[in-house]
Amino acid sequence: MKFANINMLFMIWAVPLAFLVCFHGMRRIRAIISAFCDTENQRFLNPAGSSKRRWLKNMLLLFCLLFTAVAMAGPRYGFKWREVERKGVDIFIAVDCSKSMLSPDIKPSRLERAKREVMDLLSMLEGDRIGLVPFAGVAFIQCPLTLDYNAFYLFLKDLSPGYIPLGGTNMAGAIDAALGGFSEKDDTKKAIILITDGESTGGDPIESAKRAQKKGVKIFCIGVGSEEGVPVPEEGGGFKKDKNGKIVLSRLDEATLKEIASITGGDYVRSVAGDMDLDRIYRKNILGSMERKAVSSGREKVWEDRFQWFLGPAVLFLALAMGIPSAVRSEYFVNCPDNPHDSDGSGK
Repeated sequence: MKFANINMLFMIWAVPLAFLVCFHGMRRIRAIISAFCDTENQRFLNPAGSSKRRWLKNMLLLFCLLFTAVAMAGPRYGFKWREVERKGVDIFIAVDCSKSMLSPDIKPSRLERAKREVMDLLSMLEGDRIGLVPFAGVAFIQCPLTLDYNAFYLFLKDLSPGYIPLGGTNMAGAIDAALGGFSEKDDTKKAIILITDGESTGGDPIESAKRAQKKGVKIFCIGVGSEEGVPVPEEGGGFKKDKNGKIVLSRLDEATLKEIASITGGDYVRSVAGDMDLDRIYRKNILGSMERKAVSSGREKVWEDRFQWFLGPAVLFLALAMGIPSAVRSEYFVNCPDNPHDSDGSGK
């Protein structure tokens, strides 16, 4: 047996707490009656049968709570196989990890904001395979194309400039690395999302874009930052300086990014405040213009829901508890001469 919402089993802890409340309530009832009258008359106010009925009613309610908690956890038992086919697009996300991405002009930093935007994108994916290419002076595939979004997330959240010791912004290397990660045997549509804040410092990104265009790969570019440039922060504090002691500025090369996107039939987005429009790129440009084809097929287990096994008894326990009166009539009132149900005054 497995559970769809196993966290709901924590509600079982409410059962012993409820038992303690019931136990305390029963003791309070006895204490109040003891303070109200002497021992001789207590049997009239609190017959022994009443206490037993209260305990029985409380136990039934506790069992109702226990079975309800298990039912809410979504127990599943038994399964059947179902043929499935996933359709989607292959997407590589190339993220600039150079030191300039630590700039705090976008809070908390350009890199952290980019990572959060990509994490939000994961919740939108609909059967698409996704891969990760971090780059700075060099680029490499950190996570190959996968349908396991949790594995992709683990790689993404650990990205930092320390991953790539060689500084720079090698956009050509990032594009070429992503192209190498696509399988030529697959007939799926392919896209690259390139997130960067600087000028290209290695290779020719335009030539790489042309190779991508020949392979039918669309590139969507996201420029982070401003064309005026910002100082490149050092991880230990301060800013990076050149050999002449001048502060190095990282500038956004919008013209190159626009040309890369134009060559491949993609799109360009400028991000100054941190909004990278990944949802628009995915929903409008990728889903709206690229045909989704099968990326995997096979069989999957479909588990049978068995919550009714526990919900049924819970309802039964509740019905029984509601049907049991909390007290029995005292023999004092039954045998009382003024009992309205005693027509002849005999007490019978």
